[in-house]
Amino acid sequence: MNEFGLKPKNADLSKIGLVNLGDIYWNLEPAELVEHTIVNGQGVLADSGALAVDTGEFTGRSPKDKFCVKDNTTEGTVWWGDVNIPMDPAAFERLRERMAAYMMGREAYVHDAHACADLAFKLNIRLVAELPWGALFGSNMFLRPKRSELEGFAPDWHILCAPGFMADPKIDGTRQHNFAALDFSRKMILIGGTAYTGEIKKGIFSVLNYILPQNHDVLSMHCSANIGKGGDTAVFFGLSGTGKTTLSADPDRQLIGDDEHGWSNNGVFNFEGGCYAKCIDLSAEKEPDIWAAVKFGALLENVGFGEGSESKVDFSDKSKTENTRVSYPIEHIANHAVPSMGGHPRNIFFLTCDAYGVLPPISKLDAGQAMYWFLSGYTAKVAGTEAGITEPKTVFSACFGAPFLPLHPTKYADMLGERMKKHNVHVWLVNTGWSGGAYGTGERMKLKFTRAMITAALNGELDKVAYAHHPVFGVNMPASCPNVPAEILDPRNTWKDKAAYDAQADKLAAAFQANFNKYRDSASAEIIQAEPKARVSA
Repeated sequence: MNEFGLKPKNADLSKIGLVNLGDIYWNLEPAELVEHTIVNGQGVLADSGALAVDTGEFTGRSPKDKFCVKDNTTEGTVWWGDVNIPMDPAAFERLRERMAAYMMGREAYVHDAHACADLAFKLNIRLVAELPWGALFGSNMFLRPKRSELEGFAPDWHILCAPGFMADPKIDGTRQHNFAALDFSRKMILIGGTAYTGEIKKGIFSVLNYILPQNHDVLSMHCSANIGKGGDTAVFFGLSGTGKTTLSADPDRQLIGDDEHGWSNNGVFNFEGGCYAKCIDLSAEKEPDIWAAVKFGALLENVGFGEGSESKVDFSDKSKTENTRVSYPIEHIANHAVPSMGGHPRNIFFLTCDAYGVLPPISKLDAGQAMYWFLSGYTAKVAGTEAGITEPKTVFSACFGAPFLPLHPTKYADMLGERMKKHNVHVWLVNTGWSGGAYGTGERMKLKFTRAMITAALNGELDKVAYAHHPVFGVNMPASCPNVPAEILDPRNTWKDKAAYDAQADKLAAAFQANFNKYRDSASAEIIQAEPKARVSA
């Protein structure tokens, strides 16, 4: 065994059971990790300079294969169920031992980093990756210590990521050969059978979602955030495909972060040191900031190349997946906040892509409504891309990030409500989806209109306009907005068939009610009062 790179003093992987490894590469620079990937035949350089790799069988997270060790630490605190599937401590230990045996004689790439830009909550992370581009992802996405800080680096948490290790469900108690398992007592994450890098970042996000609310009174949030020239912070919640990354990248505002944040008594801070953006159909015209960030040091996943080219990326290519991704350090975004922190939010935006065409393009929520919509975490996606499939699919994900919530969702909703009231935050519901009808009939809301509505809210231009009350969803819709046609602000007005709109609105309201039944017994009267009220039984 040979060891290369910057190894911290007293660093010893045998403490976590990793012995007799092959060559170990400690804290290599991104350029070195790119070189190792190319030399190993695991990736190629795109024409932009970014490294392009294929993640193989899995091109997205596998939430049904995410486990959490159930022991004295977690038994009474974790929200057990489909999101947090229990694993016996002995099963975790057996899995760790088998992974350690697999790694014997193999190369390992170790990357030391930390999470949380507010150093009061810093979490030191040691990622041990089988693949060099796994370590590159860690370098891009976590906060990067100075070289001098690495000398005495002591990890709080370990991640062992070995895509080549395949679990045996009969031996390991997993559902299939891939898995991501968290142990809050050992402070360790095991990832195997999948090379999709998102499992690495979401593993640490789940850790912070458990630690920060309970131990530090910090609300952890699946959101993007930016800050204006006057110091006003804005937060954007939204599930994949709603425009969270796109809308928070504003040339007139500095980006705090694009995906994971905490809200402490001092304000908002980024958990990460980079961005992980979807890049399907990416173009310089639509998303210039992200386009410019795809350069040397960035990691492209599962993209296709133009016909006859081995380096020119075709961002419209969906042959491998629609979930093509790029990770890059936040420094690749020219207009980013340093450090990645802001004050208490003045505005919060809940982004939804309503493919039913029912919700207003922008509306204002009161405190009860904000907590209700936060718990619901609604969006509606087109069911698929196959010929003939045009019906939208309703998606509810608590707190706009249910797969990453170890605690019961009402814990996060209560914290949001308390902070929102204390700091007099304006909360807006923004529909980036369809208008004038559902998918297949109506049209997607124009990005320029959505940007204009968000700008008006941020600038206080919607504070003095008249509002109308939506009869089903109870939200308040502005009657006018600068640079936006007034006729699109009330969604019912955009439908030719008003009766069809009413029926669709009632049907969606009934879906909200059915989804909320799981929270009803633990929700406050204020939250329940905010529930949509269908006018007829759907």
